[in-house]
Amino acid sequence: MPDGKTSVVPFLDVEEKVREAWSKGFQVIVWNDPVNLMTYVTHVFQKVFGWNLEKAQKHMLEVHENGKSAVASETREVAEHYVHLLHQYGLTATMESVG
Repeated sequence: MPDGKTSVVPFLDVEEKVREAWSKGFQVIVWNDPVNLMTYVTHVFQKVFGWNLEKAQKHMLEVHENGKSAVASETREVAEHYVHLLHQYGLTATMESVG
């Protein structure tokens, strides 16, 4: 450099990178399966997410017709919790990062 000073490139420390990774959005995806009845899937959505019948049926039909539905977009911890609950009810669910 002309003035003899060195330039320091700013960077994120490890803690900040971890915090940023955890705060990014994670989608909870419910997948269609040949086992669970549509009425049961609707019931599970109402129980797990507290949805009314109309919203639960909308997502159930999306699962049935499209093979999957993104049912929540949350922090990593909350998304993991939802996936765990859905598994307890016997639904096939995964999560994926949207960030």
